[in-house]
Amino acid sequence: MKRFLRLGLVFAFVACCQWPAGANAEEKPLWELGLGVSALQLPAYRGAVESSHDVLPIPYVVYRGEYFKADKDGLRGVLFDSDLFELNLSVAASPPVNSGNIKVRKNMPDLHSSLELGPSIDIKLWQSSQHDAKLRIFLPLRAAFTLESNPNYIGWQFTPRVNLDLESPLGLRGWTLGTIGGPIFGSREQHAYFYSVNPQYSNVDRPAYEAKAGYAGLQILSAMWKRFPSYWVGGFVRYDNVGGAVFENSPLVTQRSGFAGGIAISWILGQSSQRVTVD
Repeated sequence: MKRFLRLGLVFAFVACCQWPAGANAEEKPLWELGLGVSALQLPAYRGAVESSHDVLPIPYVVYRGEYFKADKDGLRGVLFDSDLFELNLSVAASPPVNSGNIKVRKNMPDLHSSLELGPSIDIKLWQSSQHDAKLRIFLPLRAAFTLESNPNYIGWQFTPRVNLDLESPLGLRGWTLGTIGGPIFGSREQHAYFYSVNPQYSNVDRPAYEAKAGYAGLQILSAMWKRFPSYWVGGFVRYDNVGGAVFENSPLVTQRSGFAGGIAISWILGQSSQRVTVD
């Protein structure tokens, strides 16, 4: 399950980096499928000094349906679409954590994989006259549940983000540079799941701690990618900072800031004969 969730995170990165080749409306395949490989480094959880390094196979999936899409904006269900904003179904996931591999969580319960679902309002702020730059705001509010035989609700997260996409940055023709970032806010249940220490698990080095709702730090991600005729290649770097977060003083937070990243390449193996109009 742990490798499956990490695979899902890589797939989410690949899905988020699909970009139409042209600025105006054109005909494209309804779907495209491929397969590739990625190298990924991720922290155990935000604020943890421990991280893992994985080399994983990844699927490449693009779907340009009317109400369900897998494209540069991720996996989403389009509930409403206008020239100014969209109402989408937002999805996210987090990998499991084996507490035995985390020094400050020794003898504490493992953290299950989690799935987050909820609506997102995506506002289109600005687009250049040449359609080579686009600025948007994403406002997703998601409820989180553990992935286990009896799923538990573990709170909600609100992650407002500003997104800037640039085509052919610095004259690199065919490449796209995307940067997205913003603050994170979470409920008491969300923060307690990752950062609280119940009295029965406290000791001299890990005092009891009760996390509260509120500000959960800052996250910024930059990715760069290019679609070639028969393959796709890209990479990303993500910066996390939990300084000033309401759980900053939790004994389970062992670093205030850190980086994650990865690279991937996928070969396009097939596409549909049915064509759809893409703006």
